[in-house]
Amino acid sequence: MAVLKVLVVDDEPGIRSGVSRILSDFHVTYPFMDEDYTFEVLEAPTGEEGITIIEQNRPDILLLDNKLPGIQGVEVLDYVRERKYDIVVAMITSYASLDVAVRATRDGATDFIPKPFTPQELKSSIENITKQQYLKRITHRLNQEGKKIRYQFLSVLSHELKAPLNALEGYLRMMQDKQAGERIDDYASQIDRSLQRIQGMRNLIMDLLDFTKIRLERRDEKVVEVDLAAVASGAIATVRPYAIQMEVAFNLDVRSSSVIMADPGDMDIIFNNLLSNAVKYNRFGGKIDIKIDSTDSEAIIVVSDTGIGISNDDMENLFTEFARIKNEKTRNISGSGLGLSIVRKVIELYHGTIKVDSKPDVGTSFTVRLPKKQIILT
Repeated sequence: MAVLKVLVVDDEPGIRSGVSRILSDFHVTYPFMDEDYTFEVLEAPTGEEGITIIEQNRPDILLLDNKLPGIQGVEVLDYVRERKYDIVVAMITSYASLDVAVRATRDGATDFIPKPFTPQELKSSIENITKQQYLKRITHRLNQEGKKIRYQFLSVLSHELKAPLNALEGYLRMMQDKQAGERIDDYASQIDRSLQRIQGMRNLIMDLLDFTKIRLERRDEKVVEVDLAAVASGAIATVRPYAIQMEVAFNLDVRSSSVIMADPGDMDIIFNNLLSNAVKYNRFGGKIDIKIDSTDSEAIIVVSDTGIGISNDDMENLFTEFARIKNEKTRNISGSGLGLSIVRKVIELYHGTIKVDSKPDVGTSFTVRLPKKQIILT
């Protein structure tokens, strides 16, 4: 079994011993891994002692309280971030100090665990963190070891398809055995959930394909004249079934020539991701405006929605791989956390830019600028 070191920095002995006890016989397993993960728990009552242990033992996971004697938890977080240590940090915080947890998330913490916590809550968080750490390290290796690791990365994330497939099978078995009744209306809830699962799998598959595609070698012969208005219309048709469920309307405004030199597949990636997000995070009955304009040298794409918006705290990590906005409004919204990171990488291949303007509960606007002329993709 592989062992991950977990450092608990908390001045409450009960919290430290509780974590040690809960994780002592806990292990995390995934079908795509060669071995299970178990945990070795290290303890520190102060931030200063925590830093000493970090330097001596270099833990994989850091569970960090903010209110500590001496230096505070956020200062320990800064220490880890400044040195770019490969440590996943989760804040242990009371509900009364959620604002601290939000700020810590902005500064590099990937999760927070409210106290007091149950054993199941801790195990669930550790399981998610373990997955993040594994995927993060696989992602790092992607840049080091070529196509073999790319395909391994695909298989890792493809495992995420297993849960929705199991759920779909369960719903279909219920219907086959007529467990809820004889009428189709008796299964409306199961049908709705099945359709949601299918949409989630479709989104994940597209993200996986896009994420792999932009890391493969580019070929200049793929660069042709692309009409962005036509690409936008195709993307609207692709996401319209979901938009209909949300009663979200589209408005496409093409103000000038929208032809650029590009790989058509790359432009599909940009529009499909931006429009699917604009639907996903919109309000019921909202709208999406797509404006395409240009100057002499560049095309300008603006996608605006009337959705839930993005806070300033969440904006910093918006384009980070696997990063997802976590709050009450997004709790039931599925996603891989790859879409916007993919969009940014594609845009950077063309030496373009992407800008975000957003206001919570009002909406979000993405502005993309792409050179019109053929360039060398790097």
